[in-house]
Amino acid sequence: MKIEEVKSTAKTQRISAHSHIKGLGLDENGIPIQMAAGLVGQESAREAAGLVVDMIRSKKMAGRALLLAGPPGTGKTAIALAIAQELGNKVPFCPMVGSEVYSTEIKKTEVLMENFRRAIGLRIRETKEVYEGEVTELTPVETENPAGGYGKTVSHVIIGLKTAKGTKQLKLDPTIYESLQKEKVEVGDVIYIEANSGAVKRQGRSDTFATEFDLEAEEYVPLPKGDVHKKKEVVQDVTLHDLDCANARPQGGHDIMSMMGQLMKPKKTEITDKLRKEINKVVNKYIDQGIAELVPGVLFIDEVHMLDIETFTYLHRALESAIAPIVIFATNRGRCQIRGTEDIISPHGIPLDLLDRLLIIRTLPYNKAELLQILKLRATTEGISIDDEALAALAEIGTNSTLRYAAQLLTPAMLAARADGATRIAPAHLTSVHSLFLDAKSSAKILTQHSDKYMK
Repeated sequence: MKIEEVKSTAKTQRISAHSHIKGLGLDENGIPIQMAAGLVGQESAREAAGLVVDMIRSKKMAGRALLLAGPPGTGKTAIALAIAQELGNKVPFCPMVGSEVYSTEIKKTEVLMENFRRAIGLRIRETKEVYEGEVTELTPVETENPAGGYGKTVSHVIIGLKTAKGTKQLKLDPTIYESLQKEKVEVGDVIYIEANSGAVKRQGRSDTFATEFDLEAEEYVPLPKGDVHKKKEVVQDVTLHDLDCANARPQGGHDIMSMMGQLMKPKKTEITDKLRKEINKVVNKYIDQGIAELVPGVLFIDEVHMLDIETFTYLHRALESAIAPIVIFATNRGRCQIRGTEDIISPHGIPLDLLDRLLIIRTLPYNKAELLQILKLRATTEGISIDDEALAALAEIGTNSTLRYAAQLLTPAMLAARADGATRIAPAHLTSVHSLFLDAKSSAKILTQHSDKYMK
């Protein structure tokens, strides 16, 4: 007798630095709740971010930019991610770091433009004639290969589609059979086939099969209503960058040379301005006809002081264009030199003419009570049990060093507790782990005291 264990199909997610952030944590009047949706404190910054979200939703914010400025570890990235969560997954959010522009493969301005267009969505609504239903039969009909030889070729495919109203049998072209195979369509799947283009889209498994145990976590969909052959409004969300890429690739034939040519091409190809202008023309035409609408998303540029004077001047032009996303910058620098210049000192390392255009949101260091709440939240997110005394001690460590250092001590302290045979972190485990690792301030102090022992 064979006994098999049924494993859960839920994927185990890695816990990142901001896994706990679910939104801005505002009430219905836009007033921040002290601790909500994974954010703690920073009330004025969150309230300002809430106003920005309202402006984005009402499409009054396109082409403007926002700057989150504050010391390291004060929640700038957290607020930017919270804005993205508030906007929902239909609004494109493209995060990048200032140093990304120094790619060896493509120009600095090209990296910026690419990310700008990644952050602009286009919602296309089309009314298509489709055949939709649950597959009841899928039979390829074979004939002798006209090119000779022993192999057989598919001449056509018979497919049966069933809806709540009736069934239909269709005779389809062999190219559609290839699409069906690519989509891995089987009997019992709910699909739709576009009448004019022959494109096949698998929507999921019919919910009549939902009781079957399946290793794959399937998405079950109800049996479609109405007739098999119908007109259907299809909504597609694409970004302008997707359109650029789709049109930049050479549409070669299926012979071996063109396939080789496509394989040999480097991964990054620069998209010309001419192509982008042509795409913009088509996009504007669609918008005028009412087929599509622009969804300006959010481009988040962290460590903006890493950009140089050339990229800042390029940003000016990009922000003023008719098709521009909402840009959120973040920086932890005070007054510093603008990169690419020799003697220009500016607040946050950003030229004054660009600073003029920005709405600036300030983030402030957390107090001890807020640190305690954040560390408690992180412990819960990471599934770590910790005593109240140990939590208070950790908050104390965070006050003397930094929040990031305190949050990083959680996992090593848990491992120390397990090695000790305990299930919760006690103050003793924290003390032992804290003595093993150095935070930035302690390390700097040691370097100052023993500067003669290190190389200059």
